[in-house]
Amino acid sequence: MAAETTSSKKPSSSRRNVTRGIVHVKASFNNTIVTITDLNGETIAWGSAGTVGFKGSRKSTPFAASRASEDAANKAKRMGLTEVEVRVRGVGPGRESAVTGLQAAGLKISELQDHTPIPHNGCRVRKARRV
Repeated sequence: MAAETTSSKKPSSSRRNVTRGIVHVKASFNNTIVTITDLNGETIAWGSAGTVGFKGSRKSTPFAASRASEDAANKAKRMGLTEVEVRVRGVGPGRESAVTGLQAAGLKISELQDHTPIPHNGCRVRKARRV
């Protein structure tokens, strides 16, 4: 009975030959995370400023964001990705440089959207930070 178990995961060869995808860029004040998915939302590749090798305050630089996006784009290009839509979320310093890093890696950007969450007077904001 144990020999007949089937895995619920798809084999990785089914995700090859993905030509179009979506790039989700989350630019926070401390880090920049780039996730590349197919059109269904299944993750193909991802990268962040921390996984590229930056630590501490250097993670929050635009250069680290561009390196993270180039790294994720190179992984996705091995899967056959050529054209992407970019969805940027957050107000960190790596917003624009992550997009330029994708272009530098050779991906064609067909659409650029800003998905930064903006409250329409929902929850009360926290107390202002005094330095």
